[in-house]
Amino acid sequence: MRLTTGPAAAAAVVLGMSGCAVALGDEASVLDLETITVGVKYDQPGTGLRGPDGELTGFDVDVAHDIAERLGYSPDQVELVGVTSAEREDLLISGEVDIIVATYSITQARKTEVTFAGPYYVAQQDLLVRAEDTDIDDVRDLEGRRLCQGRGSNSARRITEGLGIEVEQTDAPSYGDCVDALRDGEVDAMSTDNLILAGFLAQSPHAFRLVNNPFTEEKYGVGLPHGDVRACEAVNKAISEMYQDGTAAELLDEWFGETGLDLVTSVPQFEGCP
Repeated sequence: MRLTTGPAAAAAVVLGMSGCAVALGDEASVLDLETITVGVKYDQPGTGLRGPDGELTGFDVDVAHDIAERLGYSPDQVELVGVTSAEREDLLISGEVDIIVATYSITQARKTEVTFAGPYYVAQQDLLVRAEDTDIDDVRDLEGRRLCQGRGSNSARRITEGLGIEVEQTDAPSYGDCVDALRDGEVDAMSTDNLILAGFLAQSPHAFRLVNNPFTEEKYGVGLPHGDVRACEAVNKAISEMYQDGTAAELLDEWFGETGLDLVTSVPQFEGCP
């Protein structure tokens, strides 16, 4: 994390350098930065995908830009960095990124290391299967089957521990790898949030089928350094404005309007800043 010089920085507690854990005091905040680095997904169509030209696009990418602008940052003051599910906490704690907007579900365990603003969207966990597989219509149908999740995700745990369903679990480096394994018949299903699944389905609508029988809520939070209450409150205000002026509805329609998902366009209920 890189604090600006000046009165705000002078009042801040000294932060660790890149590669060291960051401890925020009452005054220090990512809001004091001259530029910010935002972690987004780069391998999930619809939410965050890096194109052949290197450009990152998707719902989360647009949300990240919109929030940054409402916080007072111009586009040239925002750097986007592609992150995987497994490395989100480490990159935020080390200060290599300042904010995470990467389909980052808010959980009690993660709250011990990360302060979450939002959620900026409440998705639902669902299943993606091969189009010709008509035997899986409910999460209970996964009993004894092969299930893939992206490494660092909690999706499989919600099925095995949360619902008591025994599966043969595969942790792939990314959800893109899960899609490849599903296509090749190496697994029977992949499970994660329906926005993510819908993005992959849109790329290969004839190869896969969204079960469309959700079984959990996934609250996408904006990850911030632990204890950064000022930024949390500012981001919550930005998210509220994003929904109230119709921007969120426009972005959701742009990226998922043709997927058949029942998109929620009202302001989510916030978790509250610690």
